[in-house]
Amino acid sequence: MLALTISNLGWDDFMRTTIDIDDQLLLYAKHQAVEQGCTIKQILEDALRDFFSHQTLEHKAVSLTTFSGQVLKTGINLDNSQSLNDIMDGY
Repeated sequence: MLALTISNLGWDDFMRTTIDIDDQLLLYAKHQAVEQGCTIKQILEDALRDFFSHQTLEHKAVSLTTFSGQVLKTGINLDNSQSLNDIMDGY
């Protein structure tokens, strides 16, 4: 196994990641990079994009418990998140 360092994965922030990758797989990626006239970084990014584009995300149903009761307490405004946070924090 060879350690491969990938820099700047296209996000605004600089990121460096080190991964262990099978020697033959890395050699194949290098060969493809030469054939396509691009970098190994581009080959790996394209492969990851392709892989993730075929993945399906499973969304589990969320069950929310609701309560019935009286109207809101006096002074509570559901349209004011700062006020709600203050009330919940005990201010």
